[in-house]
Amino acid sequence: EVQLRESGGASVQPGESLRLSCDASGYRYYFFCMAWFRQAPGKEREPVAALDSDEITAEYRDSVRGRFTISRDPNKDTLYLQMNNLKPDDTAVYYCAADSVPCPLLADEYNYWGQGTQVTVSS
Repeated sequence: EVQLRESGGASVQPGESLRLSCDASGYRYYFFCMAWFRQAPGKEREPVAALDSDEITAEYRDSVRGRFTISRDPNKDTLYLQMNNLKPDDTAVYYCAADSVPCPLLADEYNYWGQGTQVTVSS
């Protein structure tokens, strides 16, 4: 059974940084696509960043491009999201998602999801 577990969420002030982690387990060799989504209170879930199967090509939503970086450590089966210069609008529960190829990238079509980790940005 595929399991994804996020960690690293916290309450921070605007301008600060956080790094989220997502530990993946229980998957097999076909498990190549990973992404981060978020959901703010009262809003629909939205994509944040996605990594293609080459683990190099990344896509970002416009509002986080240049501030967030998605990366993966295959040796540790861990996905990361480095978030810099955080803004109040980044406040949300952040979810890790995964699936097999072809990669959904920023489309909300992933079959495997974590439980989420809360990020709160407030002064």
